[in-house]
Amino acid sequence: MAPYKAKMLIAPSKSDVGAVLCDPIVASCKSALESRDAFTIALSGGSLPAFLQALPDAFEKAGVEPQWDKWHVLLADERCVVVTDGDSNLGAIQKNFTSKVPIPESQVYGIDESLLSKTTDSVAVHYEEKVVSPLLEKCGGMLDCSVLGFGPDGHTCSLFPGHALLEEKSVLVAPIEDSPKPPPCRITLTFPVLNEKSRQVIFCGAGASKCPILQAVFETDGVATEDQGIAEKVDGAKAVEVVMTDPAPFPCGMVRTEKGGDSLVWVVDADAAENAIVVK
Repeated sequence: MAPYKAKMLIAPSKSDVGAVLCDPIVASCKSALESRDAFTIALSGGSLPAFLQALPDAFEKAGVEPQWDKWHVLLADERCVVVTDGDSNLGAIQKNFTSKVPIPESQVYGIDESLLSKTTDSVAVHYEEKVVSPLLEKCGGMLDCSVLGFGPDGHTCSLFPGHALLEEKSVLVAPIEDSPKPPPCRITLTFPVLNEKSRQVIFCGAGASKCPILQAVFETDGVATEDQGIAEKVDGAKAVEVVMTDPAPFPCGMVRTEKGGDSLVWVVDADAAENAIVVK
């Protein structure tokens, strides 16, 4: 079996991660809007939304019109709390990103808070039926871009190491009521969406705490690619072809788009990549 290859963009510092992350998002948006009248993007919470503040500048520098009115923003995972709760992923996305750009509020899709008093499963079913499935139908059966974080335990979305949800294949959105990280009740996109129904997946992480995960998920040697255009936009950034470890040791390493290569991009800073990836 041929090794599975992905692309890694290494920013020189954490302060540069936003600019580097936004480069493939701009390209994904441009490609989508050249093909259809909508751009669908799934976003995680955590530290990720803060990096998205660089998007407007990235579009301007690239000379690309973002056409914000055609964006559809959904949640890669969400905690079962109201949007005003500090744990809400949607709250973080609104604060750091969607409130700063003219994406119609009706095209930023949160959970149905009226279902929070019922069951986590009802929240997940509603989100799949009313948000994910209609957006997939709108965009030819695939989300254009999923932008995800990864934790120091190797989780992504609300897919945690050793959890039964890693084997879930029957639904697009799954409930979880025993999350090892609080709050315990959440919903999450499943691997069938991330691996089979996403045109592009972009991971983002910074800091030395992410280094052990990168060491485990990738083979050590990375090959610098000829496409060093990112270095022209962010001084010192590197584009590297990397090989993923089999079998995947963590949930984040289990995310593999069908094509690999440029369709699976990991954006990290030099602190995260140090001792994990040796660029040749």
